[in-house]
Amino acid sequence: MKPKRIMLIAGEPSGDLLAAELVTELKKQSEVDCFGVGGPRMKTAGVDLSFDMTAHAVIGLCEVIKRYFTFRRFLYQLLELAVERRPDVIICVDFGGFNSRLIATFRDYQRHYLSHTGWNPKIVQYVSPQVWASRPGRANKMARDFDLLLSILPFEREWWNERLPGFHVEFVGHPIVGRHAGKRRTAKKPNNPPLVAIMPGSRRGELAKHLPVVVDAARSIASATPAAFRILLPNDEMHELATRAVQGIPNCTIQHGNPESLLVKADVALTKTGTITLECAMHRLPAVAFYKTSPLTYQIGKRLVKVPYLSMPNLLAKQAVYPEFVQDDATPENLANAVIDLLQDEDRYAGVSLQLEELTRNLGKPGAPARAAQEVMRLCTALEHP
Repeated sequence: MKPKRIMLIAGEPSGDLLAAELVTELKKQSEVDCFGVGGPRMKTAGVDLSFDMTAHAVIGLCEVIKRYFTFRRFLYQLLELAVERRPDVIICVDFGGFNSRLIATFRDYQRHYLSHTGWNPKIVQYVSPQVWASRPGRANKMARDFDLLLSILPFEREWWNERLPGFHVEFVGHPIVGRHAGKRRTAKKPNNPPLVAIMPGSRRGELAKHLPVVVDAARSIASATPAAFRILLPNDEMHELATRAVQGIPNCTIQHGNPESLLVKADVALTKTGTITLECAMHRLPAVAFYKTSPLTYQIGKRLVKVPYLSMPNLLAKQAVYPEFVQDDATPENLANAVIDLLQDEDRYAGVSLQLEELTRNLGKPGAPARAAQEVMRLCTALEHP
């Protein structure tokens, strides 16, 4: 029997990791031929990459508009790749906006030009787009174009089933649980002096907006209470930008990559919203979350987003476990005061740690990539026995 041909598409570093973990499990379960686009982790996992799309990851409407023609070119390159190599399954990993448009284009092309060939690959989306947060109408298009949605958040399956009960959605658990299994930070009181982990983001645009704010906040914290600071950067490419910014912060170091090693040692985090807040939660680490973007992106997002929080722990808990400051509220004074309050109020600090312990239990057990791979292989079995 020929190995199943699986095409994977990951457009961001986080998706590159998700896809690499999935491919590793797919290869344990069956003989597969994996190709597509992604990043270095996918390449290490044995994916035949046509190009690295994660190097072009953007965030915010303004950046997307600037790179419109680049992503339009990627879309047609991927369409050509799929038609040329004819995979049995196409797996889109996160990156919902681009992948939804890609698959809609593919389905249209398939109806007009490929219906006579008998080639009809199964289409999978791994990680649900946040249609429950904004533009829920996108869900109908996904149900039309995709065969399977692999969800990593516990409330998503119910959300989809209520609106589109015929759409195949499986909750496989969050991969972050397995990554941190057995390595979680021990709940404790803050050290003296406490270590403040500062995580301003992984993209240059985020750093440009966030670094001035967190640096001023760190100076205010240092003037109010003895503390050590460590700034986490994704790699050494951003080092020069951060080095200039952190001058004047006492007892401050810069760390490149390996967030887990920082989270297990830190006493409190000052972090951008996003997946990193969930990593903090996995370590029961009290944190203050923030985010700033361009005024245009913020005004558009404010009108589209229908959820009360941006931080995933807050969404899961349905309350502000992490103080959250967005756009004009993300001032150095607000961030510093929130961090100081956490460090000085031991009862509140312990209460936050306990809340995080409870909410992360709902993310599933370790083994999400293996369960996701099992669902993909079930699709492959359905291809053999329709």
